[in-house]
Amino acid sequence: METIVKELFPLLKEITGYIYPNEIELQWGILVVVYPYVTGLVAGAFILASLVKVFNVQELQPTYRMSLLTALAFVIVAPLPLLAHLGHPERSFEIFFTPNTRSAMAMFGFVYAWYLMAVLLLEIWFDYRGDIILWVKTEKGWRKWIHKIISLFSKDTSERALRFDKKAVKVITIIGIPSAFLLHGYVGFIFGSVKANPWWSSVLMPIVFLFSAIVSGIALLLLIYMVVTPLRAKEIDMACLDKLASYLFYVMIIDFSLEALDFIHRIYESEESIKILAELFSGKLFVSLIVIQLLIGMLIPLGAIASVKMFRTPGELKKLIYFVSALLVQVGIFTTRWNVVVGGQLFSKSFRGLMVYKMTFFGLEGLLTSIGLLLLPFIILYILFNILPPWEKAREA
Repeated sequence: METIVKELFPLLKEITGYIYPNEIELQWGILVVVYPYVTGLVAGAFILASLVKVFNVQELQPTYRMSLLTALAFVIVAPLPLLAHLGHPERSFEIFFTPNTRSAMAMFGFVYAWYLMAVLLLEIWFDYRGDIILWVKTEKGWRKWIHKIISLFSKDTSERALRFDKKAVKVITIIGIPSAFLLHGYVGFIFGSVKANPWWSSVLMPIVFLFSAIVSGIALLLLIYMVVTPLRAKEIDMACLDKLASYLFYVMIIDFSLEALDFIHRIYESEESIKILAELFSGKLFVSLIVIQLLIGMLIPLGAIASVKMFRTPGELKKLIYFVSALLVQVGIFTTRWNVVVGGQLFSKSFRGLMVYKMTFFGLEGLLTSIGLLLLPFIILYILFNILPPWEKAREA
C-alpha cells in the first residue's frame, strides 16, 4: 500500500479542480458587493466637500452642499445591503447593546453611528441653519413646518451666531476627514485581515479601498453636477468642472499606482497561491478584471482626461469626455468591488479548483434587490434636494 501511495503521489500533485464539499456555494454575493461600493461613495463625497471648507478650494464651492447631501443619501442606505444579506435586520440593534470590540464587522455599527450622527448631520445642520431660518419666514405649508423642525426651532441669525456656524462647520469637517477614512478604510481592513485568502490578505487592501472610494465619490459628484445643473436651466461652471476632473485624474493615478504595486508585490512574493491566482485572472476574472476594471474603468478614463488637459478641447466636447469618463470610472469601481468580494471566493481552499458564482434575478440576494438598493440613494437625494436645495442661499439673496 505504501508503494502504491508513493507512486501515485506525484500524480496527485498535478490534479486540478479539487473543491471541498463545503465550498460549493459562495457565502458572500452581490449584496456584499453593493455594500463597500456604497460606503465608498459616502467617503469620497465627504472628502470632496472637505476640499472646500478645509483646503479652501473655491472652484468646488458649487458642489459643496451637493457633496454633503449626496454623502447623507448614500450613508442612509449603506447598512441596508448587509442587513438584507444577514436576513434578520431587526437584530442589528444588538451590536449596540452587546458590543463586541474584537469583531471588525460589529464595530461598523459604532463607526456608522458616529459618522452619521456626530459628523455628517451636524455639519449639514450648522451649514444650513441660517438659511433655513430665513426660508421659514417666507415659506408656507409643509415646507415651512419641515424647515422649522429641521432648524430645531432656532431663530438666531445674528452675526455672532453665523460666525459660530462657520467655525463649527470647519471643525466638524476636520474631524470628519479621518472619520470618512475610517468608515471605508475598515472595509478594506476586514478583507485584508483574512490571512487564509491570498486574494484578500494584503496590507495595501485598506489603502486601495480608500483611494478607490475617493475616486468613485469625485466621479459621482461630477456626474450629479453635470446632470442637475442643466435640469435647473443653469450654466455649468467650467472652472468647477475642470477642477473636479483634475482631482479625479490625480486620485485615479494614485489608485492605479497602488493597485499596480499590490499586483507587483504578489508576483514578487510568488507564494503557493500564485498559480491559482494566475488561473483566476486569466480565466474567470479576465473580463471583469483586465477588460472592465483595468482597461475600461481605469486606463480609458485616464487617457481621455489627460487628452483634455494636454490639448485644447472645445467646451461641449470637454463636457462629453468628462461625463463619459466619470461613468466609466463608476463601472470600473463597482467591478473592482465585484472582483474583490466575489473573485476572492472563487478558488478553493486547496488552491486547486475554481468555483462558479450564479447570481439570481429575484429574491433577497438577487440582482433586482441590488439594483433597488443602488437606486434608493438617488431617490433620497432627490427628496433632500427639494427640502434642502444646495444651490439656494437665503443669506446671499
